[in-house]
Amino acid sequence: MSISQVNIDVFRAINDLGKEYDSLNPIAIFIADYMVYVLLIGLIVYWFTRTNQNRMMVIQSVFAFVIAEVLGKIAGIFNSHFQPFVELPHVNKLIEHAVDNAFPSDHSILFFSVCFSIWLVRKKEGWVWLTVACLVGGSRIWVGVHFPGDVLTGAIIGICAALFAYWIVPKLSVIKSVLMKYEKVEQSILPIKAKTVDQSNDF
Repeated sequence: MSISQVNIDVFRAINDLGKEYDSLNPIAIFIADYMVYVLLIGLIVYWFTRTNQNRMMVIQSVFAFVIAEVLGKIAGIFNSHFQPFVELPHVNKLIEHAVDNAFPSDHSILFFSVCFSIWLVRKKEGWVWLTVACLVGGSRIWVGVHFPGDVLTGAIIGICAALFAYWIVPKLSVIKSVLMKYEKVEQSILPIKAKTVDQSNDF
């Protein structure tokens, strides 16, 4: 399927910023390539707060990401194109990237499925995580590896998957059972006197 002119024009407008404001390129590269480690650390910190609220949130996030990835692969079957640096001339390519199907953006799928899952449970810092997701999506365009349509589609898929996970995961008894067994093992290895009381009403 051909890439629409609007998609190309918006890509050019964002990608060309890297030529005009090249001092910002290291920031864009860090966000595009390395923010995933910040997200991973964030989820680990939430998990080891050892509250039921945060642990269910992390499980929902992982569940949402898996669903979103599957939906993304299905979407890629019906619509595919290469990265902008392959499709277009004079792209400001700032990072190395394999040539494959760029639709939809896997980074957008990951960040929006996880960050929206956090927002659904913890509204206060959830806005920070959603901002991070938007910055990651924008940075993938800035560095030349995705069109805006790739990012937008990945975001929509991630958000829909997060909403579904938020609805279904708390209803799955197997999740609660596995979590309880895990916590018993964890308690025997890393004992604590009492779990921190969930402050669910504060978010």
